Amino acid sequence: MRFFVQFRQGFRSGSICLTPGRDRLIRTGGSIEQMMTPEEIAKLPYRRCAGVMLVNAEGHVFAGQRIDYQAEAWQMPQGGIDPGEAPREAALRELREETGVPASLVQIEAETAGWIPYDLPHDLVPKLWKGRYRGQEQKWFLMRFQGTDADVNIGTETPEFSRWCWLPPDQLVARIVPFKRQVYARILDEFGDYL
Repeated sequence: MRFFVQFRQGFRSGSICLTPGRDRLIRTGGSIEQMMTPEEIAKLPYRRCAGVMLVNAEGHVFAGQRIDYQAEAWQMPQGGIDPGEAPREAALRELREETGVPASLVQIEAETAGWIPYDLPHDLVPKLWKGRYRGQEQKWFLMRFQGTDADVNIGTETPEFSRWCWLPPDQLVARIVPFKRQVYARILDEFGDYL
């Protein structure tokens, strides 16, 4: 048996299909979301993603403050891999989409040996990617930036960052959201010879 719950939230309305005994709803920040158990989350796959460690001539790393977070939430350019897209192509596309830096201004020097996974905090799983993934597994590329600061434009069509900076590699991990810090430490370890 399934039933629909009608809701109205400000100017938004819609319906949610529920299966009794299986689906639970929680209300957070003015929206209605499905609550998931740790067991349900553990069964979800990882979302495939490509990331870029953009390094300038001084050996500093590009970091952007996420536009959708009020708190400090810095990260390097990254994003999902589209169907049929190779990880390297996705990394170059994400770099352009998030920083305005074209492929002609970078030299790819290294990539991680394998995929690096991370799990989202459980409370974020239902909120991101429609609750379809437990986290991401990422392939990272170290790219040497051959342009100038004037070539960086975070005011892209769909901005990801509100501000950006170049950080010394040893300051990067401390600026990253806690659940991604282990990933960033591993990336720094793998790319250490290039920094």
